[in-house]
Amino acid sequence: MSLFGFLFFLLIASICGAIGQSLAGYSLGGCFVSIIVGFVGAWLGPLIAKELELPMFYTINIQGRDFPVVWSIIGSALFALVVGSITRGRKQHP
Repeated sequence: MSLFGFLFFLLIASICGAIGQSLAGYSLGGCFVSIIVGFVGAWLGPLIAKELELPMFYTINIQGRDFPVVWSIIGSALFALVVGSITRGRKQHP
């Protein structure tokens, strides 16, 4: 994968991560965290879809690699919901 393809992949992952975080209602951090959440969502979403035998729709092909946008957003939202509920559920003492 070239540098341009990798940067485009990062851009799409960060957008999907930010949308997933906003759907979940938890903002876990800034742009870098959105990229991480997008990558985890890009891994988690298609995994769930394959296990439930659901179709992959709206995929973007980035230099021969498919990026499932909708499943990435769903996976990002689930990941942000779980992490947000765990970190917000703890009481922090100053």
